[in-house]
Amino acid sequence: MPFTYQIASSASQDRLEKLIRSRLETGAEKALVDRKIWDLFGERWAVMFTDLSGFSRQVDEFGIIHFLQTIYESHRILVPVIEQHGGILLKLEGDSMLVIFRNVDEAITAAINMQRACHSYNQTRAAAEQILMCIGLGFGDVLRIGDADVFGAEVNAASKLGEDTAESWEILVTGSVRDAANGGAHGSFMPIDYTPPGASAAFRLDYAL
Repeated sequence: MPFTYQIASSASQDRLEKLIRSRLETGAEKALVDRKIWDLFGERWAVMFTDLSGFSRQVDEFGIIHFLQTIYESHRILVPVIEQHGGILLKLEGDSMLVIFRNVDEAITAAINMQRACHSYNQTRAAAEQILMCIGLGFGDVLRIGDADVFGAEVNAASKLGEDTAESWEILVTGSVRDAANGGAHGSFMPIDYTPPGASAAFRLDYAL
């Protein structure tokens, strides 16, 4: 399986790089190249970015081993929830995760259940060992490059919401997520003052732990 994964990911990356190079050639028909790229790699996904709150402070206060322990524990309790709701974990970067879902409602449900899993875990942990998570969700057309990465306006917006804007326990979503969701089945969507580039609006999901 690792061998086939490597082939699939590198083949997609190679194809994209060749198309990008052709786009840079003198006289290139950029619109035609762009259509080829979207035809090959364009897909529609819900995109989730997660981040752990207060990590820089914790590293300074408790050290790198504590940092690694908290990351390990967060993966241990959260990855099964992601898989239960059909999510694909594409990337781990420090204390952040990039996850994609085909279904918006599953993405929202996963986000809620991930926060609930953290809340349950924290009940028996000292404050310094608690997992405090921020989540951002986007939804729309993206370029998916194998199982390596995704690119697009909603990807960027979800990243800004999850990694830069959300606070502990918050689930922030773009307007596209709110519009595609199954009404109020998950809770209320409350507008926030900040709208990330690439999104029409942004909301905080008012959900029950």
